[in-house]
Amino acid sequence: VKAVICVEGNIASGKTTCLEYFSKTSSIEVLTEPISKWRDVRGHNPLALMYQDPQRWGITLQTYVQLTMLDRHLSAVAAPVRMMERSLFSAKYIFVENLFRSGKMPEVDYAVLSEWFDWITANICIPVDLIVYLQTSPQTCHERLKQRCREEEKVIPLEYLESIHQLYEEWLIRRSSWPVPAPVLVIPADHNLQRMLHQYEENRAKILAASL
Repeated sequence: VKAVICVEGNIASGKTTCLEYFSKTSSIEVLTEPISKWRDVRGHNPLALMYQDPQRWGITLQTYVQLTMLDRHLSAVAAPVRMMERSLFSAKYIFVENLFRSGKMPEVDYAVLSEWFDWITANICIPVDLIVYLQTSPQTCHERLKQRCREEEKVIPLEYLESIHQLYEEWLIRRSSWPVPAPVLVIPADHNLQRMLHQYEENRAKILAASL
């Protein structure tokens, strides 16, 4: 049985840095979010469409996110430990939920996505052994977003990051809304790069212990 660790956190919480750091460990195979697929489905860019008009394209993107994340969870892995960027669970509990709560996803779209999600999780085994939650303030994420240049992210306001933050806190800290599929290791992630790398080193044993 191979261990699965999901790295969760807001947009620009430092997931990429965390994954890059652990990818240098020979026993860990890293899987990033399949963003390139979300940007190009047979020539279409549902990610950009969703940011432009979430009410129309939210379900299109999220249906595809659900498929591609399921594919990530089920893909063959060579190393003893798999470390994934986000998960099927956060796609639903954080991003679909946020579209619905903010009034940007019609109730029928939300119902259909929920039916799909419930069927998948009831019928397909999706093991997760540890969730590493990179806990950040929305303000820090917003500052970082301004500094990096991903085309689709230029339209993301602070309010959006605040609502994503609240949903993560609700799910992984207060545990008030949805089941948490694994133990959670919280790493405060508002720090600069050097401090973050130091924290990953400090937590390495705990993270790798998930595979024991």
